[in-house]
Amino acid sequence: MSLANIQKGKQPKPRRIMIYGVHGIGKSTFGAMAPSPIFVPTEDGISDIDVDSFPLAETYEAFLANLRTLATEDHDYQTVVIDSADWLERLIWADVCSQHKVKNIEDIGYAKGYAFALSQWGEVLAALNYLRNAKSMAVVLIAHALIEKFDNPETESYDRYSPKLHKKASGVVQEWCDEVLFANYQTFTRSEDQGFGKDRNIATGSGERILRCSERPAHVAKNRCGLPDEIALDWREYARYAFKQGDAA
Repeated sequence: MSLANIQKGKQPKPRRIMIYGVHGIGKSTFGAMAPSPIFVPTEDGISDIDVDSFPLAETYEAFLANLRTLATEDHDYQTVVIDSADWLERLIWADVCSQHKVKNIEDIGYAKGYAFALSQWGEVLAALNYLRNAKSMAVVLIAHALIEKFDNPETESYDRYSPKLHKKASGVVQEWCDEVLFANYQTFTRSEDQGFGKDRNIATGSGERILRCSERPAHVAKNRCGLPDEIALDWREYARYAFKQGDAA
């Protein structure tokens, strides 16, 4: 190493994006709008979307084989879309159970099964890193959402949306990603007088689909490219902010 190896200024690379959200909101459609996407499905949910896709991966080894194909064969795909991360986690757990000859990952005891699963997650992220660095492919990880209780040391505990992954895996995957985006419907509440001094909160909304790009008490999110707190659920809207002049797509 020498000073000649120092890199100056921005070093744009393809983005690593996790989009998670409620059922049927359009997460897969968002991935299909990415540049030249190829889907690696772990659940059966893209049959109505006009997109290139590997066959459904029903085992962890089949999933890795698809990533190896992208790594070793010539192709023009620019984005790999994993649909979905939480169903991939099921394949990982099944692989861990097979290795340890148990029926359920909980049977391994002392939560060791989830620790063993992190090794497979490391393998997945390393493979995706290779596609990003050697094949210049962006990565889109799709996940469903769950509501979890968050124990904030500074306040009372409260519920929030987060990706539907085991807590240990979720932390690792979120840290790896450049963006963690929460897809939901725009919702407002209004207060209605019930009489006798009682009010009731009523949820209303237009059905507008949005991406929340910054963390708030109600949801997990982050971004490294200066996204607004909230944008439309549309790849073109995301790209307008994420890919400035000279940035990698």
